[in-house]
Amino acid sequence: MKKLIFIASLLTFLNCNFKKENKHFLLIEQATWLLGNWTHTSQEGVFTERWEKLSDSTFVAESLLLKEKDTLFHENVLLEQRNDSLFYIVSIKNEEPTSFYATTIKANQIDFSNPKHDFPNLIRYQLIKKDSILASIHGKIKTKIQSQEFPMRRKK
Repeated sequence: MKKLIFIASLLTFLNCNFKKENKHFLLIEQATWLLGNWTHTSQEGVFTERWEKLSDSTFVAESLLLKEKDTLFHENVLLEQRNDSLFYIVSIKNEEPTSFYATTIKANQIDFSNPKHDFPNLIRYQLIKKDSILASIHGKIKTKIQSQEFPMRRKK
């Protein structure tokens, strides 16, 4: 009888550990199309966004706007799945990080929202083709609804 209890306990322990090791992060897996280097050139300069997989539950990105040798804009993004939620956390130098949460996750679109943030309060990524995406930001500045679009191509 003691052997039977020991074997049952051992199997339960091994089964619990096996499940932990094989944990799947289904939400962030739907965002793998973001991974890679993206770029867009306009009169304002060259905008780049580089996405990398940090772990099974976390991607990181760096966004830059360069004009000649000057950095006009720089931010870091942490895309992280926690339990059954996907978070988009933006860090800009000398500012507190701002968190957005995924409200829409589709095969070709992800929306991140933070209704309490002034601008933007919605960040959207759309997969247009395998080598092109459209990032956009939306919200109100004072009483006027504003949006900006950032079409990007995959850099080879």
